[in-house]
Amino acid sequence: MVGTTKEAMSFFITAKDTGQKIEQVDLSYLITDKNKEFPTIKVNRHKTRQKILGFGGAFTEASASVYEKLGAEKRAEIIQSYFGINGNKYNMGRTHINSCDFSLGNYSYCDTPGDIELKKFSISRDKKLLIPFIADALEATQIPIKLLASPWSPPPWMKTNGEMNHGGKLKKEYRHAWAQYYCKYISAYEKEGITIWGISIQNEPDAKQTWDSCLYTGDEERDFIRNYLGPAMERNNLLHKKIIIWDHNRDIMVERARAVLSDPEAEKYVWGTGFHWYNGDHFDAVQQVHDEFPDKKLIFTEGCQENGPHLGSWDLGERYATSIINDLNRWTVAWIDWNLILDESGGPNHVGNYCSAPIIVDTQTQDILYQSSYYYLGHFSRFIKRDDRIIESKNETKNLLALASINSSGSTTVVIMNKNNSKEDFNYIEGDKNLNLSIPARSIVTLISE
Repeated sequence: MVGTTKEAMSFFITAKDTGQKIEQVDLSYLITDKNKEFPTIKVNRHKTRQKILGFGGAFTEASASVYEKLGAEKRAEIIQSYFGINGNKYNMGRTHINSCDFSLGNYSYCDTPGDIELKKFSISRDKKLLIPFIADALEATQIPIKLLASPWSPPPWMKTNGEMNHGGKLKKEYRHAWAQYYCKYISAYEKEGITIWGISIQNEPDAKQTWDSCLYTGDEERDFIRNYLGPAMERNNLLHKKIIIWDHNRDIMVERARAVLSDPEAEKYVWGTGFHWYNGDHFDAVQQVHDEFPDKKLIFTEGCQENGPHLGSWDLGERYATSIINDLNRWTVAWIDWNLILDESGGPNHVGNYCSAPIIVDTQTQDILYQSSYYYLGHFSRFIKRDDRIIESKNETKNLLALASINSSGSTTVVIMNKNNSKEDFNYIEGDKNLNLSIPARSIVTLISE
């Protein structure tokens, strides 16, 4: 060991093929006394960045339908595993306005063609499965959940293609009504005791999908915010709600952010830019949006492993942690996973677009199957709290990823991941702490310095 540690440190590890899952271990488990020079990870608590809002997942009708099939004990386990004090301590969430692919079918809250005053608007369908699921989470959490709501599509009668699926666009004559629709939604949910923290304009506005989707160019999104949604939110005294643009992949998020945020009349309504991971890493784009628009926030709004449940895959967790570390090191303030739970097929999904989730439920046996992504997420969400700040972690290693934060009392949290198939040795430096550590193969470690 090099140097000394004057402050108490705690270590938690999840490692492949060991059974260790966010398991607390002693420093001796990671220390190496080899008398040689290692590449360093140096944490500087004095170089602070953004405040963190939190971590979470999505409440979908699909997830709610799986949840509803479970007995009371199993439902309580899932809620506690995600939102409880001894679980992943989620404090962010996302849900859908109207249906999405992870609904049991297409639906909207107003199916009456030409009802521009939304007299027939009703969230009665959501009251059956979705709202009870959200309510259970709200009751369990120790920290208020900030809930983001995103539309996948307006009602068919508002669209150029006359259906919720296969893209199409919002008809110009219904832009006022669609803007009011968000406000009606927020009001209806809050009457049910569910506070909506923010809304995005459109889920994946650049993708014509076989499921619920609607296309916007950057200019169309800008004009809708500036001329319709922003003023509607203002008329309804909802400007305290956060408005998020883009809500799609990182690859073209810079040009889409520019389209809206370069317009002073549009950008005044916008809290920040949301993004997904489905078209490559493109982490440089996240940094660039921050550099060009530093007064606006960045939020990861959706990611999951596509094409089925991927039961037992270790790559799942590593994909999650790779994204979280890189996104938060580039000024992202919150990270929201996709479906909280899915069934053994990776559904239900009304167009067969099956995916994985951190918790898979075998609906035949009611077994709750925790995937590696659940534990890898927990290495961040359990220890990095709301209002903690990201701090500089200068990483000179070739094979490790690192993220560091500090809380109001001066305690630091450092998450280090090794995706290699062999252990990695490095020198950890933070203040008067100078340690030679060895991180096991295919593992993630959280270090807490009091």
